[in-house]
Amino acid sequence: MKEFLIHDLLKVGPGFFKRAVTVVFAAIGTGFFLSLLINVNLGTDPCTFINVTVSNRLGISFGTWQLLLNIGLMIFVLITSRVRYIGLGTLVNMVLLGYAADFFRWVWSRTLPEAVFTQFPSRAIVFAIALLGFIAGCAVYMNCVMGVGPYDAAPMIIGGWLKGLPFTVVRMCWDFGMLGIGMALGGGVPPLGSFLMALFLGPVIGIVGRWMRKTFHFEFAA
Repeated sequence: MKEFLIHDLLKVGPGFFKRAVTVVFAAIGTGFFLSLLINVNLGTDPCTFINVTVSNRLGISFGTWQLLLNIGLMIFVLITSRVRYIGLGTLVNMVLLGYAADFFRWVWSRTLPEAVFTQFPSRAIVFAIALLGFIAGCAVYMNCVMGVGPYDAAPMIIGGWLKGLPFTVVRMCWDFGMLGIGMALGGGVPPLGSFLMALFLGPVIGIVGRWMRKTFHFEFAA
């Protein structure tokens, strides 16, 4: 049991502390940029597109609904892959990212004028910076070999079933499928930013993973 908890679940190994700190800061940073993307309303990642739609309909916070959804997806991940994709990074992503986004949105509501998020050119500038930051944060956390969030683990599992199909392609199909589900749930036509996320998130994850393996000697999941 001890070995299971240390090696299989927590993913303790070479560079564990460095990877753990990286995952925590990546999750907080991703939540920071996500809060900006939600506020400017020019497009978010497909998962957030669904979660914002559902959380608004249910009248609960974004972070709470994201946690509930991830708990549901965790069942699928555990049944199909056991703990292969589960680790400290999974828990950090499930809990910290959504609530970090809620926290920063609360901060913006009390410190920044609404015009920053609703009027151009500030709206476009914030969107561009937040888009790049969010994609980079996701790519970093997913390549630390500390486990990934259930939403991110699902396309990895499906990609393992579809032998020979690159992960980038599977991830793009998964994200576009989630956009379709979000539309069906009443989210309307996704903004341009959501399509950009679906197109580029998968490729950037792969690029950042190769850079991290070379620079920090991390093995990576994607």
